[in-house]
Amino acid sequence: MVNKRIVGKTIYAVAVVAITGLALTNAASSGGESSARNKLVLMAPASPGGGWDGFARESQQAMKSIGAVNNVQVTNVPGAGGTIGLSQFVQMTGRHDMMMVTGGVMVGAIELANSESTLDDVELVARLADDYAALVVPASSEIQTLDDFIEVWQEDPGGTSIAGGSLGSIDHLLTGLVAQKIGIDPADTNYIAYSGGGEALTSMLAGTTVGGMSGYNEVADQIEVGTLRALAISSEERLPGVDVPTFAELGVDAVMANWRGFVAAPGITDSEKQEFVDIVTEFRDSEQWRDALERNNWTDSFMIGEEFADFVEAEIETTAGIIEGLGL
Repeated sequence: MVNKRIVGKTIYAVAVVAITGLALTNAASSGGESSARNKLVLMAPASPGGGWDGFARESQQAMKSIGAVNNVQVTNVPGAGGTIGLSQFVQMTGRHDMMMVTGGVMVGAIELANSESTLDDVELVARLADDYAALVVPASSEIQTLDDFIEVWQEDPGGTSIAGGSLGSIDHLLTGLVAQKIGIDPADTNYIAYSGGGEALTSMLAGTTVGGMSGYNEVADQIEVGTLRALAISSEERLPGVDVPTFAELGVDAVMANWRGFVAAPGITDSEKQEFVDIVTEFRDSEQWRDALERNNWTDSFMIGEEFADFVEAEIETTAGIIEGLGL
């Protein structure tokens, strides 16, 4: 057993060195020319402090850790579930030194707003990770359990305010889905939308809303220190190391995952798109990224190429059906 562990660690170390060496070589080979390897900008189409911003910055650190890119910057363009950032991004035709974060939130926002700009207007690069939403209340609330919250909600749907991300986000869709499952008309819910997780968190902590629906990672610290109480999470099964029951195990059939990934600007060449795919693949295999997955309670869901394209197509169809069914 000891020898096997030693051999396993040796193989892992060699693999890490090989990946890091390849990334450094690729980054260095770009020299002084303008390329994604030389200087890369990651657009987070949301306010600082939210899930997309955190995802972009974790990606930034993972790229730096293996030298996949010489210089990586993060820029924020908040608003409308990412569609404002998307509308700007699709105008950057041929820009080969920038990627934008995307995911389930943007899919919902596009469908909800009938956005002129869609994911058909950009180049899909990769899906990387899934996140889940949790229903939380301030620790000072008299609401102790999901059943307590449901009782209050059913008595006064309009008076039970729930903070969350932008309209069309997983927070919004999940709120409507849970309402539907417990017999509340989703149109009667009092959902308060914020452009970033930081603003929604502030609202919850200030007691401005009765509760909140938020990506678990965005509220995990407050749950741990005891300022927020988690009632349920939207994963199919309990997350490792997270002592929060799922909606499903508490009798509410509401399972919903938020996914995050990257897209590139329209008009880039096949080789430029492949460079993005290579960069993402390299940092996804890094120790830094594996730590990020564990630290943020994200589930690895890496996809590229046709598999990713098929997934996005199915996701758009599913999301459109949810929005129509919930009357959003």
